[in-house]
Amino acid sequence: MLRRLIPLLIVLACAPAALAQQRDPAPGRRIAERDCASCHAVKPGDVGPSPVDAAAPFQLVARLPSSTELALRVFLRTSHAGMPNLQFTEQEIDDLVAYIVSLSLPQK
Repeated sequence: MLRRLIPLLIVLACAPAALAQQRDPAPGRRIAERDCASCHAVKPGDVGPSPVDAAAPFQLVARLPSSTELALRVFLRTSHAGMPNLQFTEQEIDDLVAYIVSLSLPQK
């Protein structure tokens, strides 16, 4: 029984990453430009500096091994010192995560 569940668990664990890579990053980019660009460098290829020195450029955030989809989702739902308390909808979080993940992929 367990042998049959392992492949299913692997597929389920990989599904969120596959979904974000398939999502259109354009809505997330618009949100980032609207809500995040006053502090962060948010455009593709823009590695800084950000408008606020302590705010990491999104391109660099995307390249961090710790920037998994789950970690990004948790981060976007949590208040952080030094950051405005932005409250995004689930759709906006999905869009922002898709955009940030897209920055870690080879650019076409």
